[in-house]
Amino acid sequence: MTVALARISDAALSLDEHVAAVDGRTAGAVATFIGQVRDHDPDAADAVVALEYSAHPDAEAVLARLAGAAAGDRATVAVSHRVGRLAVGDAAVMIAVSAAHRDTAFTVCRAVIETIKAELPVWKRQIEADGTERWKGIGG
Repeated sequence: MTVALARISDAALSLDEHVAAVDGRTAGAVATFIGQVRDHDPDAADAVVALEYSAHPDAEAVLARLAGAAAGDRATVAVSHRVGRLAVGDAAVMIAVSAAHRDTAFTVCRAVIETIKAELPVWKRQIEADGTERWKGIGG
């Protein structure tokens, strides 16, 4: 199958765009994942009010490679990661995966997000209500 979309973007993400990118006649299932900014974190002493993401210049190519490795020849993947300042509730990561069967779609979708968290060169600065800022890198 293929990687239909792999993008690092400072624009809001669209689930409809991601689902449309993986749509096809061979798709018996489409699984989606949206990672969004939450108002708390285990490491935070106060409420989280925003995240600021930054990415290495090669991050988009790495994202495409990670998505392709997860998809193999069994699924089609569309994935995007936001950069810039995001408010609580904003989507930071969006993934759509189509496959012939639901188990494959779910399995590949989970593999994509897990490898993004472990390997994508994107960093976030977590901003708390009291002004505290914490940097978190790959895997964090």
